[in-house]
Amino acid sequence: MQKSSYVTSITLEIEMMKLVSWNVNGLRACEGKGFSDIFRELDADFFCLQETKMQEGQLDLQFEGYRSYWNYAEKKGYSGTAIFTKHEPLNVEYGIGIDVHDHEGRVITLEMEQFYLVCCYTPNSQDGLKRLEYRMSWEDAFRSYLKRLDQKKPVILCGDLNVAHQEIDLKNPKTNRMNAGFTDEEREKFSDLLACGFIDTFRTLYPEQVTYSWWSYRFQARQKNAGWRIDYFVTSERLRTSIADAQILTDVYGSDHCPVTLELTL
Repeated sequence: MQKSSYVTSITLEIEMMKLVSWNVNGLRACEGKGFSDIFRELDADFFCLQETKMQEGQLDLQFEGYRSYWNYAEKKGYSGTAIFTKHEPLNVEYGIGIDVHDHEGRVITLEMEQFYLVCCYTPNSQDGLKRLEYRMSWEDAFRSYLKRLDQKKPVILCGDLNVAHQEIDLKNPKTNRMNAGFTDEEREKFSDLLACGFIDTFRTLYPEQVTYSWWSYRFQARQKNAGWRIDYFVTSERLRTSIADAQILTDVYGSDHCPVTLELTL
C-alpha cells in the first residue's frame, strides 16, 4: 500500500521596515528648503532628526499617519532631536538617565516590540578640541547605556555621531587628523562601541565605498565632494541578517548633512 505524502507549507510574514536619519541643521530652516516634501517622498516607518535647534511650539509640523517625539535642549537654538514614527512605541525615554548629559536634547529612545530605536546627536568636540574631555565622558556613558539596552533586546542606533571612523570616511584624513571628529580618541571610542557587539551597517555592506554624509558650507565643499561620513545606522550584531540595505542619500539637499537610511526585514 502506497503511503500518501502531505506537504505542509508555512508562510512566514516578513515585514520590510525603512528608517531614515537626518541632521537637519535647524528644522525651521530645513522646512523652508523642502523638508516636508522630502519627508513624504522618503515614506519611512521611522524618521529620526538631529540638530532640530528648536523649542516646543516654534514649528507646528505634523504628518498624517505619524506620531512624533521631541527632545529639546535647554539652550535655545541648539542641538535637539526628534522622531516621527508610524508605529506606536511601548515606551519612550529622553536622555540617558545621567543628569550631566541630559540637558542638551541629544537622545530619544523608543522601545518597540522587537528592538530599541535610539536617535542620537553626539556632542561635537569643537574647535581646538575644547570639549574633547566632555566628549570622552559622554562616549563612555552612552556606550554603557546602549549595552544595557542590548541586554534586553536588539538596538538600532542612528544619528550624527560626529566621528569619521576610518580614513575612508573623510576626504582629507591626513590634514584632518586630530581635528574634531577625527581625533584618535573619538575614533577609538567608536571602535570600542563596535567591539561591544554592534555593527556599522553601511560599512558592513559596502566596505570599500567612498560616500560622505556631511560637507562644510565653506570652500564649496559639497560641490567638490570634500566631505565626511559622520551619520550612521549602527545595530546590534544579531540584527546583521535582518539588514536589507543601508544608503547615504547624497542627492538630497536642505542641510549641510544628507539623510542616511536603513532597511530591515523583521
